[in-house]
Amino acid sequence: MNSAQGRLDHGPPIAVIDIGSNSVRLVIYEGLTRSPTPIFNEKVLAGLGRQVQSTGLLALDAIDTALDALKRFRALCDILHVRKIWAIATAACRDARNGRAFIAEATRICRTPITILSGKREANLTALGIVSGIHKPDGIVGDLGGGSLELVDVHGSRVHGGRTLPLGGLALQDIAGRSLKKAEKIVEQAFEDLDMLHEGEGRTFYAVGGTWRALARLHMWQTGYPFHVMHNYRISAREALEFSRLVHRVDTETLSKIGVVNAARRPLLAYAALVMENLVCMIKPKQVIFSVLGVREGLLYSLLKPSERARDPLISAAADLNVLRSRSPHHGEELIEWTDRFMASSGLDETADERRLRHAACLLADIGWRAHPDYRGEQSMNIIAHGAFVAIDHPSRAYLALSVYFRHAGLSEEDLSPRLRELATTRMLDRARVLGASMRVAYILTAGQSGVLPKTPMKVKRGKLVLTLPGKYAPLGSDRLFNRLRQLARLVGREPTIET
Repeated sequence: MNSAQGRLDHGPPIAVIDIGSNSVRLVIYEGLTRSPTPIFNEKVLAGLGRQVQSTGLLALDAIDTALDALKRFRALCDILHVRKIWAIATAACRDARNGRAFIAEATRICRTPITILSGKREANLTALGIVSGIHKPDGIVGDLGGGSLELVDVHGSRVHGGRTLPLGGLALQDIAGRSLKKAEKIVEQAFEDLDMLHEGEGRTFYAVGGTWRALARLHMWQTGYPFHVMHNYRISAREALEFSRLVHRVDTETLSKIGVVNAARRPLLAYAALVMENLVCMIKPKQVIFSVLGVREGLLYSLLKPSERARDPLISAAADLNVLRSRSPHHGEELIEWTDRFMASSGLDETADERRLRHAACLLADIGWRAHPDYRGEQSMNIIAHGAFVAIDHPSRAYLALSVYFRHAGLSEEDLSPRLRELATTRMLDRARVLGASMRVAYILTAGQSGVLPKTPMKVKRGKLVLTLPGKYAPLGSDRLFNRLRQLARLVGREPTIET
């Protein structure tokens, strides 16, 4: 097997094949970890569930499309030396009379067992997907597929309830005979006596599923949102309601920026918007958050040992990138402890969430060292801002990216991207500058190598910012180091001093 240096050693790749009512997807991951990284991801919009509600059958042409996709997926798994494949199927195969015959043929092609998920199991795995990739989730999760809508309550790592309704985009279109008027009544009746929805008032609604992500993508582009990372994209409940009403009521093809939505998804947008509109009205959440993680990631999370589930996926992913791209990965770990001591003495208040983000930034501080010196800040900022991190919102991404940008490029905002800057709060920008200035001291002191920071503490003592260089470390002092220490001291309102 190819042992690529750009990959972590998690053993052979693993894969999930997800046979949904609209799409058939293969995702191959680097390994089974707390923050699994896809190394290959492909979907085919087969539309298996488009006639199930009216005919009770999977359409024959959709079956052919799906089976052809599965043949390719199996071949790709062989090429990538995938040792373990988990294959699942959802609503269309669950409900269709010929679903099991299709699954039998699909199993022969995939050469692995395929589990047809019950509605309750699908809802549970979707919720676990949110648990795996949203920091401290609290609200109602809704997974809108092609065939069904799963709803489940999540608080932290606790999942309870779980309902399945035949309101997926293809199913709703089919039941309503392609009439949005009929679809409105069907959706209203389905939610009428659903008591669990009222438990989400004032909390968050987590939207999962490809058509809802398409809706969010359209909203991003129409509003000129400065960031195009979909995971953890959040809008107020009022904005979600107004936008859903707009998309539901007008001809989809006339919408501004409709070109950013896959043409195959567009016919289902109005139905997805209709379901979103009714859910927001019923639940009355504080906000809507869109997630790219769902049933597949929930399945992988369910397979982890309890100790691995307890790990923070953001810190885990940052640690992986630190190993892959830093000059001395252990230096990043030492930087965490070094800045811990500094922050504890500085008089600056820091929440637990801010401390968590600072730790992640320390692990990412040196990932751009191979770039040209003039572009290390910009390249690091782009890698972090657009990286495949989970359990982090967009303002927090901006904080991480800005901290490492300041570490390389200095503390001026002159060349800073205004699009990224507008995501961060004033407090986040201030803390990013403090951390960036701290990193600038650390890296000029250590040349990015481990073993020095534990012996050269930086603390606020007797009203001064003191960097201690004992014994053999005294020669590391220089005008350049002192100038960087002075920059940091100004930010925290102290006088700089180097003690030997």
